[in-house]
Amino acid sequence: MASREEDHKVSYDYCKQQILSLPKEKGLSIQDLYFFQKFLAPLGLKALTYAIVNRHSLEMHDHPLLKSNSHELVPYFEFNIYGDNLDQTPLIDLSNMAEPRLFGTHIPFNSLAKSIKESNCKIIYICRNPLDTFISTWFFINKIRSNESLPMLNLEEAFEMYCKGRNLSGPFWNHMLGYYKESIARPGKVLFLNYEELKQDANYQVKRIAEFLGCPFTQEEESNRMIQNIINLCCFENMKDQEVNKFGVLSSRYEKKHLFRKAEIGDWKNYLSRSMVEKISKITKEMLGGLSFEVCRSIDQ
Repeated sequence: MASREEDHKVSYDYCKQQILSLPKEKGLSIQDLYFFQKFLAPLGLKALTYAIVNRHSLEMHDHPLLKSNSHELVPYFEFNIYGDNLDQTPLIDLSNMAEPRLFGTHIPFNSLAKSIKESNCKIIYICRNPLDTFISTWFFINKIRSNESLPMLNLEEAFEMYCKGRNLSGPFWNHMLGYYKESIARPGKVLFLNYEELKQDANYQVKRIAEFLGCPFTQEEESNRMIQNIINLCCFENMKDQEVNKFGVLSSRYEKKHLFRKAEIGDWKNYLSRSMVEKISKITKEMLGGLSFEVCRSIDQ
C-alpha cells in the first residue's frame, strides 16, 4: 500500500505536468501567468472583516491589527495556505485557526473549490474602479520588480497587458462579473461591495458587512461608537502608520510597506491619457454591459 508521502508525490507530479502544459504569457507579474479556466493565474477589506467578526473578544487598544499585518491574520488560500504545494497539503495547520475562520483570495468565483461554493461560508467581494486598480497594480508590480533587480514596466506596456487581461487573475472584467452574478443569484452567499462607496460612506457599508456575516451591531454598540472605532482602526492612514506595516515581508517576497500607497479615488487621473481612459471605458462597458453596479459610471467621473 502506498504511503501518504508517495500519494502526495504522485499528485504533485501530475499537477505539475498539467500546469506546465497550459498556455502561458508574460503579464503584470514577475512570474509567468498560466491560462486556466479562462483566467490568468501565477504559480504561487481583510482588516475590516477581521475587526467586525472579532469585536466581542478583542480590545481596541491592544488589537492584533496593531501588531500584525492583516494578510497575516487573514491568510490567502493561494499564497499563505497552499502556495506552490501542488499536492494541496496546507502550509499551515488549519485546525488550529480560531473561529470564525477568515481567508482571502484572488481566485475567480468559477475557479473556487467546489467545497467553498457549496458550503455555508460567506464571501465578500470588493470591486474597484479598474483605472485605479490598474495604477495601483502597476506601482506594486514595479516595486517587486525593483526588489528582484528586474527592469521596470513602463506605463504604456503595462496598460496594454492590463487591457488584454494579462494580469493576476485577469481579465479584470470576468473576475468582477463572476462574483457579481453570484451575488445576484445568491445574495446570502456573496456580498458585492464597491470600494468607492465604502470610502464615501464607511459607516453604512460596515453595518452591511456585519449584517451579511450574521453579527449585526446592537443599538448599544452603535451608541458606544463601536462602528466608528472599527473604521478608525482599519482606515488606510492608521494601517499605513503602524510600525508592523512598515517593515518586514510577506510570502518571503512582498515588503509590507509596498502594500500601502495612496488608496485614493481617482488617482488614475494623474497618470492616464484621455485615449487610455476611453479604451478602458469601452472595454469595461462592452464586457460588463448594462449591469447596475458603479464600475462603468465611476470611470466617467
